[in-house]
Amino acid sequence: MTTFPPPSSGTLARIPPGVWTLGFVSMLMDISSEMIHALLPIYMVAVLGTPVIAVGVIEGIAEATAAIVKVFSGALSDRLGNRKWLAAAGYGLAAVTKPVFPLAASLSWLVGARFVDRVGKGIRGAPRDALVADLTPPDLRGAAFGLRQTLDTVGGFVGPLLAILLMWATADDYRAVFWVAVLPAFGAFALIVLAVREPPRPDGLRQVRAPLSRAEVSLLPRAYWAVIAIATVFTLARFSEAFLVLRALDAGLPAALAPAVMVLMSVVYALSAYPAGVLSDRMDRRLLLTLGLVVLVAGDLALALAPGLAGVAAGVALWGLHMGLTQGILAAMVADTAPAELRGTAFGLLNLVTGAALLVASLLAGGLWDLVGPAGTFLAGAGFATLAIIAQAIPFLRQSAP
Repeated sequence: MTTFPPPSSGTLARIPPGVWTLGFVSMLMDISSEMIHALLPIYMVAVLGTPVIAVGVIEGIAEATAAIVKVFSGALSDRLGNRKWLAAAGYGLAAVTKPVFPLAASLSWLVGARFVDRVGKGIRGAPRDALVADLTPPDLRGAAFGLRQTLDTVGGFVGPLLAILLMWATADDYRAVFWVAVLPAFGAFALIVLAVREPPRPDGLRQVRAPLSRAEVSLLPRAYWAVIAIATVFTLARFSEAFLVLRALDAGLPAALAPAVMVLMSVVYALSAYPAGVLSDRMDRRLLLTLGLVVLVAGDLALALAPGLAGVAAGVALWGLHMGLTQGILAAMVADTAPAELRGTAFGLLNLVTGAALLVASLLAGGLWDLVGPAGTFLAGAGFATLAIIAQAIPFLRQSAP
């Protein structure tokens, strides 16, 4: 595992309070979402009899929906010059959908709830990321996005861990676990409404009337589009984490312990995201992004070829490390390259393009799983990650990226 220099306490102290608060908002919502998401694939396949390829379709459509909505919410935040209340609306919508999961009587209800929940994610995503960039000085962007990712990812392992404990305590009562997940979702909504303040709009910042117009989008620089190109190829290798859970079950993990897969991935993710962000403020961010892609190749190969639960655990841990090395850094690279008045649009476009790639990746992953088994799914992921590494070396992208 890669070792990073320890981040200084001075760096943490310099990160604006609003970034910390947004991190805790993300953490609470992620606790709620991951309590449900860690169990939902098993619930759909084992309880409702849903084919695995349908899991890929549902997950891909859900995430693609979020990506499409992010474009419009990000652009709207640029037009209004206000990001907090759009982000709060997204968290609120996600919160009100959570009770549908324990109440759902059929797959159609679950699909509908998942769809609306992802609409809420889409509404909040780009304005929240742009708000982090607005709050943070340029020399701390990597650290700020890394911290938000770390706090968000703490929710990524606390949620599944709570799901495991509650499944044990309730004798595998899925609906009881889903009810408990409602509470942190409403806590996240209350926190962003009460504790986050929008920063003052800088003097002289250009007013944007039509952020998605051809004239405005053309103002996004070449370096930004280089980041988009690399992120798109990268996302083809990063299909839904639901397939990590299914791979562990295929290797013999008991269903009651399935959330442990997300716990392991998220612990590694959380431990690596902030140090990687700090390090990216001190060196070329592209080098860390390339390292993250190499780690993803290794993780996919382990998940495809390594035998038993030990091999799956190694692959899941490497998957978490690659997330820590890439997700916050990609966000910082967007903030580095996009004009301040178009940051919401820039983050929205990133999520639209990568969301479409995620839909393709999830469909391909589910289809390969049903046709040739888990090895085909993860070997394809390794292939796309290798393509992304090659893309990093293309002169146009290497010279244009920040």
